[in-house]
Amino acid sequence: MTWTPAELPDLSGTTAVVTGGNSGIGFATARALASHGCAVTLACRNVAAAEQAATRIRDNHKAAGRSPGARRGAGSGGADLDVRVAVLDLSSLASVRTFADGWQGPLHLLFNNAGVMAPGAWQGTTDGYELQLGTNHLGHYALTGLLLGALQAAGSSRVVTVSSLAHFRGSANLLDGNPPQTYRPQAAYGNSKLANLLFGAELQRRATAGGSALTSTMAHPGVAATGLFVDPQGMGANRAVRAVGPWLMPVLFQSAVSGAKPSLYAAAVAEPGSYTGPLWLGESRGPVGPAKMSVLAQDHRLASRLWEVSQDLTGVEYDL
Repeated sequence: MTWTPAELPDLSGTTAVVTGGNSGIGFATARALASHGCAVTLACRNVAAAEQAATRIRDNHKAAGRSPGARRGAGSGGADLDVRVAVLDLSSLASVRTFADGWQGPLHLLFNNAGVMAPGAWQGTTDGYELQLGTNHLGHYALTGLLLGALQAAGSSRVVTVSSLAHFRGSANLLDGNPPQTYRPQAAYGNSKLANLLFGAELQRRATAGGSALTSTMAHPGVAATGLFVDPQGMGANRAVRAVGPWLMPVLFQSAVSGAKPSLYAAAVAEPGSYTGPLWLGESRGPVGPAKMSVLAQDHRLASRLWEVSQDLTGVEYDL
């Protein structure tokens, strides 16, 4: 389908949290939401980078509002946008709780977007869990659960969980938590992205069963040129990747703006429990539409078991 972020509705009066909103797909997502009137919070580990990102969003919008060809009807012209910054380290459950405790008012949109990709050696979170599963899944599981009251207070709210084509590499051993003894970077990353899909689908099933108005959707960006590839916590631990990546990625991959389209579609019009991604070249790029899920990603029993494990590891229970 030819849907674009320009088709987002007027989001005035709504609020959104975008994890990892300081760069890449998270930044593009936050900028699009803010330009349509949404009050956006960039929830990030690096506060300085997030403050710079918030300033860029505001300044870019002002510049667009002053330009002769500025499109009418999107946001507030040259006026300041409501873009805020808050500390959130998803690899620390204490940080997740602090962020959730500090949230005030209803929350209409939650984008579980931030992530770590493929550190060369096993690394742990502050709570002792493997970094990718702990950050990409457990941190977002806890965050969503702790913000559940704010999401339900919004009446009609959406949680968008960002997965990846890499979820096809995931296996049922994700329940073991990616232990050091069997750690392989790409397999562990695949497990964390499989966990994202299992969580998003199970959240929708539980919301439906509980009569909640909350909607859960999932999305993946295809293959986009973002800082995830060169993050020192992930593949960027390799100096060659850090050196070559910024030059090579824009040539080979689509932009972060294009990569954000599936997430924005999932937040605006996608069906509850659906999974959205690009449609062309093995779902690596192109217009948005229904994305393919692995057999394991559709396993309701595995999703339920992962939910129970996540609840035990984080201590966060959901009241749906």
